[in-house]
Amino acid sequence: MDKPLQTTHRLGVVDALRGFALLAIVLLHNLEHYNIYFIPDSQPEWLQMIDKGVWDTIFFLFAGKAYATFSLLFGFSFYIQFHNAEKRGIDFRGRFAWRMVLLFLFAQLHALFYNGDILVLYSVVGLTLIPVCKLKSRTVCWIATILLLQPFEWGRMIYAIFNPDYVINGGKFIPYAQLAEEVTSHGTFLEVLGNNIWNGQLYSNIWQVENGRLFQTAALFMFGMLLGRAKYFIKSDVSIKIWKRILKLSILSFIPLHILRVFIPEHISNPSILTPYNTAISSLANFTFMAILISTFTLLWFNKGDGYKWQQAIIPYGRMSLTNYISQSIMGVCIYYGFGLGLYSTTGATATILIALCIFTVQLIFSRYWLARHKQGPLEFLWRQGTWIKL
Repeated sequence: MDKPLQTTHRLGVVDALRGFALLAIVLLHNLEHYNIYFIPDSQPEWLQMIDKGVWDTIFFLFAGKAYATFSLLFGFSFYIQFHNAEKRGIDFRGRFAWRMVLLFLFAQLHALFYNGDILVLYSVVGLTLIPVCKLKSRTVCWIATILLLQPFEWGRMIYAIFNPDYVINGGKFIPYAQLAEEVTSHGTFLEVLGNNIWNGQLYSNIWQVENGRLFQTAALFMFGMLLGRAKYFIKSDVSIKIWKRILKLSILSFIPLHILRVFIPEHISNPSILTPYNTAISSLANFTFMAILISTFTLLWFNKGDGYKWQQAIIPYGRMSLTNYISQSIMGVCIYYGFGLGLYSTTGATATILIALCIFTVQLIFSRYWLARHKQGPLEFLWRQGTWIKL
């Protein structure tokens, strides 16, 4: 247990989970036409009914959960790197700060094409791992739990209850979203790049802050780090017991949270109470459903020993997560945006899912091909080389 965590047995389930989350992300982004929210009304009625079912199902299963899984595993990866460096007598905190600078640069590349980037948020919030990485696990768990509960939103809601004149000025991302959607729908390639430098990034990052992802992401990073410390992704009687307990508690927690999210908002007339309420409850509901998905996936992996074949098949996809995350966006915008094929105006949910699966298949084949000849994906290699560059 004291050796650096580098064996394939330990990381196989994590890479497969990361690949699963990345698959869910590409499904969601294609459904959204990469932030061009347009539902064609020229489809036959029977296809519109199928499209609605597909849309509702995919969003229920993965919206807010795929991103959360990705975030949790980001924190786990930080622990792996920190632990391995510590075993070599290296303080990884400075290198990690520099690593976040490099991630910010990758984010700028990604954000040029797609105005739904999460890497800028990761590069900033990732710095919160530095001051907590040497604290006791119980202390980190309390900090993460407080952040997960969205204290800022509950504070705003309580203040609004006792101050009826208080007005929340939300929706600050909307003007930038409108500008971005107009350009991505009808603009040229260079117009899209130019618009995304400013409007696209403001749209994406303001939306994430207003929807509670600043606090939630920090919490998920810390919980991921704690999973690494506790070695819960290593099969043992203890880890199996813990994941079964997480699964039961998550199911019991999700049901009331889902009820609170679906049925209570219609009874709240004050928007300054409703807005923070929706943010806080949705964040918690998504977290618990994510825990259901992760615990189920991990228990299935442990049940088979080294995972089922379908789980093992997506390991290469997860190992090249940065490369695949950025490249799937580039492919997606070329398919849906106005400067490319412009398919946003003609594809419903069913068609976009088929396109997403094609993108996934192409990327999976490329990932298997690349990793058969190299140890890391191309962007992962650059990120690692940049992290350990000698100054």
